[in-house]
Amino acid sequence: MTATPASPQPSAPSPALRAHSFNAAAAQYAANRPSYPPALFDTVEELAGRPLSGARVVDVGAGTGIATALLHARGADVLAVEPGAGMATEFRRGLPHIPIVRGDGNALPVADAHADFLTYAQAWHWTDTARSVPEALRVLRPGGALALWWNTEALGVEWITEAAARIGRFTGVDMAEKRKAADNTDLADPSGRLRFTRREVRWSRRVPVDTHLANLGSHSFFLVTAEERRTAFLEEERSHLLKVFPDGIVEETYDVLLLVATKP
Repeated sequence: MTATPASPQPSAPSPALRAHSFNAAAAQYAANRPSYPPALFDTVEELAGRPLSGARVVDVGAGTGIATALLHARGADVLAVEPGAGMATEFRRGLPHIPIVRGDGNALPVADAHADFLTYAQAWHWTDTARSVPEALRVLRPGGALALWWNTEALGVEWITEAAARIGRFTGVDMAEKRKAADNTDLADPSGRLRFTRREVRWSRRVPVDTHLANLGSHSFFLVTAEERRTAFLEEERSHLLKVFPDGIVEETYDVLLLVATKP
């Protein structure tokens, strides 16, 4: 029996498969993923107690450089760290003036007490905190800040809640429960060595429906799904969206979840 587009995944893809899936879709990721608002970086500076301008920043899991470029624009001296070959290639294409090295948060290719800031945009959840927490403490100078953030869908917005329910049925993931888990700061460091302060920053962007769907399709659950099944779901989603946004321009609203901890 053929599965319908809204049916759950037959089996959950492994985290490793999902993490590597971005490399084949790096250009799609760079072109369609949302950025971050200036207020996010204002809040990072507030919680860290120092400006990004002139600071040594190591941006880990830098991907195609969406956050790295914004950190650089704030005047930071940024070193990007990225494990994926495809993502690193796209990074170098778009940001040839910013240094990037291959590596990940579990074993950072960075000297002890090097960084004023260690940042992870959409990336901390790919690390093993038993390793990435000690690495963060090793690489940060005393008083340095670890800043983690994620663009999360604003589930209080009606159309987003409805879309999240459809995506949840497709992926087999309860999106509301996923959001609750993201709100649990203890999961960011189960060892309790870091004391995070949590903030949320709401922002939005208006994009063509094709950009919204390409953004959605750049997420790992979709990248590891069979093309025929993925395409069928995204076309069905287009129909839902055009009922809400008949002009074809989607207003995406995000709550950026930010966690910041400073090294004693």
